[in-house]
Amino acid sequence: MTITYTIFSFLLGLILGSFYNVVGLRIPKNESIVYPGSHCTNCHRSLTAIDLVPVLSYILLRGKCRTCKVRISPIYMIMELLTGLFFALSYWQLGLSLELIVAWLFISLLIIITVSDIAYMLIPNKILLFFLPLLVLGRVLSSLEPWWDSLLGAAIGFGVLLLIAVVSKGGMGGGDIKLFFVIGLVLGTVNTLLTLFLAAVIGMIVGLVILKRQNKGRKTPIPFGPSIALAAIIVYFFGDSMMDWYINLFL
Repeated sequence: MTITYTIFSFLLGLILGSFYNVVGLRIPKNESIVYPGSHCTNCHRSLTAIDLVPVLSYILLRGKCRTCKVRISPIYMIMELLTGLFFALSYWQLGLSLELIVAWLFISLLIIITVSDIAYMLIPNKILLFFLPLLVLGRVLSSLEPWWDSLLGAAIGFGVLLLIAVVSKGGMGGGDIKLFFVIGLVLGTVNTLLTLFLAAVIGMIVGLVILKRQNKGRKTPIPFGPSIALAAIIVYFFGDSMMDWYINLFL
């Protein structure tokens, strides 16, 4: 039965991941997520069912529009696949529980803001404000131990990022600061600080790789949101194990 529910979770994640692509691309532009329907941004042909099967359509169409043959960004497929994998991992680790709902909400938020930040260098307030009350309710029903660690984590996550922004004179975006408030609420104090450290490491690695590929004299801004999202998901699932490993190794 566990395998059946894990597969179901994966398929649910694939479907929602496709929708989250739409949300992440349209909400920052104040566009409806319902109308118009999905379409090719080049030839504007409305997409049919064969074009919209998560992951599979991208593979079968070889990453190109079926009509105009313009290449489709692989980010769509990657986000669908990651959502499916993270949803499946959530069920595998948490089973049918209230914490599973928290995990799915948290993953959904992070996937959407990743799409948005990659596309526009923006983490929309609308997305954060939509998920915030849901995650607050989730943390009330499935609280951390002790329960106040969520509140302290949110305060520390927001405060540390705000301090970095002030000291660096704008080196940290407002969206990142507000995102860490939500992350702190979900993860608690220690795991929020661990997320910040891991996000900095991931961001540094990604930045070095991108800078190495860029032409000299031409610098492209690098969104920090995806690094934060990846770090937060890693810490959500493995943060306690990482801390235990560190304590046993060095203390």
